Amino acid sequence: MRLLCGLLLLCLVVWAAEARKGGRARRVRSRDHTTKRFAADCKETLVNGEKYFDCQERHLTAVLLGWPEDIHHLLLARNRIQVLRDNTFSHFRNLKSLDLQQNEISRIDDGAFDGLSKLTTLLLQHNRLQVASEGMLIPMPQLKYLRLHDNPWRCDCQLDSLVRFIQVPSNRNIGNYARCAEPREFSGRQLKKLDAEMLCSPEQEKEAILDPENQQLPAPQKKSDATSLCHTYMHPVPRMDCRNRDLKTVPADIPLDIVKLDLSRNTIKQLRQKEFVNVKELKLLNLSGNSLESIDTAAFTGLLYLGELDLSNNSLRYFQYGVLEDLYFLKRLSLGDNPWICDYNIHYLIYWLKHHPDVSHTGLVCSEPEEFRGWPVENYVKTYNAECPKDKQLGNLPDTDLAGNTPLELTAEIDEEEGPRPYRGHKKFEIIRLN
Repeated sequence: MRLLCGLLLLCLVVWAAEARKGGRARRVRSRDHTTKRFAADCKETLVNGEKYFDCQERHLTAVLLGWPEDIHHLLLARNRIQVLRDNTFSHFRNLKSLDLQQNEISRIDDGAFDGLSKLTTLLLQHNRLQVASEGMLIPMPQLKYLRLHDNPWRCDCQLDSLVRFIQVPSNRNIGNYARCAEPREFSGRQLKKLDAEMLCSPEQEKEAILDPENQQLPAPQKKSDATSLCHTYMHPVPRMDCRNRDLKTVPADIPLDIVKLDLSRNTIKQLRQKEFVNVKELKLLNLSGNSLESIDTAAFTGLLYLGELDLSNNSLRYFQYGVLEDLYFLKRLSLGDNPWICDYNIHYLIYWLKHHPDVSHTGLVCSEPEEFRGWPVENYVKTYNAECPKDKQLGNLPDTDLAGNTPLELTAEIDEEEGPRPYRGHKKFEIIRLN
């Protein structure tokens, strides 16, 4: 009987051990399965009632299974996707924007965007697309913004339908800035302005146009503009990233709807007049880490809604009078790490800040002259008129008469030392000497 009880007890112990091992194995498998399913480590966020699914920079080569289907914005920028096949996004029926820029996409099937009837924004810039047709856009009747620039487009008959679609007058935000890469005679030309009739003409008729002397004209040179040098993002707000692009001037053709513009860490030395006049929606402008030495009085013309301006880490010494006059809604101004000179020229900046008390500013410190180095500029300006010259001289006047009156000649000299006064015409003086 004891032997039987011992055997039974031993069986129970072995069974319990196996059960524990099995449980651990199941949990490990469960963890492995979860890790595999969410290997991309994407993030889902809710902004103003709309769902954003951020899968940027995850080394993805395709859209994975298991992603939430009720999202409104899908961010897939900076991955390694090469091909978009039919029905890739068909289960995202609520999608309003799709960001696929900075991938390696070289082919898009006509049915890749099937099911995206609510999509309004599609970003395909900075990829490897050479050919595409209007057919891929048919499933997106509400499409308003389509970015196609910085792709090596081959402008021939296969691109005919897409070019004609882009050039429809109502599609003013479709395919802006996209340019031909080949053939040579079309290289650098914008798809928006290309003569679509020439795309499917016989090859011999499509040879380079000759000038009156029968010399072949050089192919148009591609202009270094913002769209080819910088990266544009549409959500949550339109912004352009031009950091560290070795820019020597503000780039041309900044998209009109940009709200945030980052031009930091370049070599821009001067801001000319009306540099940003067309970017009327701009609210944040970062120009830090450049070599800015001067800013034209009209450089910020048109930036009525600019709220934040970063001019730190430049070579600015003072502002010309009127530079900040158009910035009615400015709230933050960064001015640090500039060699500000504390003399009369710096007074405009302090005057403007004094009359705009809601503007938060930082980094306004004297660099020259030596006696004021390290002083806050506001403190320097306070000492500039701390003692009135007239008061100092009146306190030490010699040779008063018996009644304590000051000679008229001296009074006139002191008045003249106060500085220029508005012209009021000639006055006649009669000098009377009292005994």
